[in-house]
Amino acid sequence: YIRLVPQPVMLGFVNGLAIVIFMAQFKSFQVPAAVGGGMVWMSPLQLYPMIGLIGVTMFIIQMLPHLTLAVPAPLAAIGVVTGVSKLIHVPIKTVGDIASISGTLPTFAIPAVPLNLHTLEIVFPYAVAVAAVGLTESLLTQQLVDDLTETRSSTHLECLGQGLANMVCGFLGAMGGCAMIGQTMVNMKSGGCGRLSGVATACSVLLFILCGSHIIEAVPIAALVGVMFMVVLSTFAWSSFRMVSRSPQSDFIILVLVTVLTIFTNLAVAVLTGVVASCLAFAWKSAKRVSATRFTQKDGFTGDKSKSKEPRGVYMLSGPLFFGSASRFRELLDPAKEPCDRVILDFLECRVWDTSGIEAIDFLAEKYKAAGKHLSLRHLSEDCRRLLHEAGESVEVNISEDPWYGVATDYDSALGQSPFSKWSPPHGEHFPIESSK
Repeated sequence: YIRLVPQPVMLGFVNGLAIVIFMAQFKSFQVPAAVGGGMVWMSPLQLYPMIGLIGVTMFIIQMLPHLTLAVPAPLAAIGVVTGVSKLIHVPIKTVGDIASISGTLPTFAIPAVPLNLHTLEIVFPYAVAVAAVGLTESLLTQQLVDDLTETRSSTHLECLGQGLANMVCGFLGAMGGCAMIGQTMVNMKSGGCGRLSGVATACSVLLFILCGSHIIEAVPIAALVGVMFMVVLSTFAWSSFRMVSRSPQSDFIILVLVTVLTIFTNLAVAVLTGVVASCLAFAWKSAKRVSATRFTQKDGFTGDKSKSKEPRGVYMLSGPLFFGSASRFRELLDPAKEPCDRVILDFLECRVWDTSGIEAIDFLAEKYKAAGKHLSLRHLSEDCRRLLHEAGESVEVNISEDPWYGVATDYDSALGQSPFSKWSPPHGEHFPIESSK
C-alpha cells in the first residue's frame, strides 16, 4: 500500500503534520482564567518573556550546529533557556506547572473487560482506526527517513514490530504508539540517524520519569515550544510552493487536499483520499492519451498473405486501452464514415490493459461487420487474441513482430516468483515489443 503513495500525497502528509504541530503550540500561550474557568491568553508580563525565550531557543538550535556537533542543539538550547529563566526571575510557565511527570514502572495486568462479542463491537472500530493511523504515519515517516538517509528498511518488520509493541503495551496499561515525525526530525537533526536514537530517547524518558522528574519539571514551556517551532520549520516541505508553477495542476490540488484533510480529519483518511485522487487523476490523463492516425494503403504489406490490391484504411493506434479510455477509443473510429471496404487497426503503439479494452475491440469488430467492412487487427499479443470473441478471427498473426504481454496473466508466475506453473510468451520465445526494422 505504501508504494502507491505518490509524491504530492507525501508532501501533503508532512505539510499537514507540520501545521498540526504548529497549531498545537498555541495552547502553551494560554493560562487558566481567574474568573469563570476556561483558558485565556497570557498577559503581556508573561507573554513577552516567553516569546523572547522561544526566540533564544530557536536561535541556538539554528546556529549551534555551525559551531559544534558534539552536543545536540535542542538539548543545549533547552539547558541554556532553563538557566536563563532561573536568572531573570520573571513568571515563566514550566512543565511542572502543567503536570507532574513523576511515575513508577508499570505492572503487568490483563485488561478487566468482559471477553465477549459486545466488547469486540465497541473496541474493534476504534482499534482499526488507531491501527490505520499509526501504521500510515509510521510507514510514511519510515519512507521519509529512508529518503533522507539514502537507506532501505523493511516495511514488513516495521509493521510487525509496532504491532507486537502495542500488544505488549496493552498489558502494561500504556497507550498505543507509532513513529513520531517530530521526534524523528529532532533526532536526525541532532545526528541520530540510526535505530539506536529511538531506543536512547525511550530510555532517557524512562529515566527522567523514574529518577529525574524534578529536572524536566523545571524546564520552561518556552524552550519546548521553541524546539517544536524548529521541528515545524524543518518538517514543512517548503519546496511544495514551487509546485504551483512547475507541476501539473492535479498534483498541487492533491497536495492541498491531503494537507487540509490531515488537519481536520486524520492521517489515514487524508492519505487514502490522496491515493484515490491520484489514481483517478492518472486514469483520466491516461485515458486522454489514446489516439488514432489514419492513412490509406493501396498496396500490400509485409506478411500479407492476400494478394489483393484493394485500398485499405489503416489506423495507427497509440496509447493505453483500458476502462478509462475505452469510450474514447470507440468514438475515434466510425465504420459508417470509413470509405474503404477493408480496414486495418494497428496496435503496435497501443497496449490493451484490461477486459474493458478487450470489450471495446469486440464492440468495434461488431460495428465494422454490421457495416459490411472487412476488419484486420495487427500487433496484438497472444493473450489479447485468446480473449477476443467477435474480433478473434480478424487478428493477423506475425510471429516476428507481434508483442507479448498479458491481459489476464499471473505476472508473479511470469517473473518466476510463484510456485505455480511458470508463464512464458507464445512458442517459448521472447518477442520484442517493438517491431523489428
